[in-house]
Amino acid sequence: MLDKELIFLNFEAEDWKDLLSRLSDILYEKGYVKKSFKEAILKREKVFPTGLPTLGVKVALPHTDTKHVLKPAILVSTLKKPISFKEMGNGVNDLDVEIVFLLAVTNPSYQVQLLQRLINMFSKKNILLSLKECENPQCIYDILERELY
Repeated sequence: MLDKELIFLNFEAEDWKDLLSRLSDILYEKGYVKKSFKEAILKREKVFPTGLPTLGVKVALPHTDTKHVLKPAILVSTLKKPISFKEMGNGVNDLDVEIVFLLAVTNPSYQVQLLQRLINMFSKKNILLSLKECENPQCIYDILERELY
């Protein structure tokens, strides 16, 4: 699921809608998701926000139904400037997110496992700070490969 071509550093966007729209377009153009993915991810984020109040670096974990995905992928993007996402669970608090993990999963049971691994990794402040400090996609790739597999 990890691919260096899906790791972006210092990505810029106006807000979470612009960000998820543009990142969804990248997944679509590279053949990972169906055209319906973008609308599905935006709708889901409105109803079930994915911002996480992690220590050190706030993250967002947008994902949607597997029916919109052609092949599995994790798109990772560090942000040039933090973008406000609503907090997962309560949908009220705003979080200044600095790293986005956009998931495209084809197997629903694997999605649960992957989310658990990511949440476990997100509990490690030093790992999140290391990801934020990476200056090239290989650095992020190496950390994620070590932590997730």
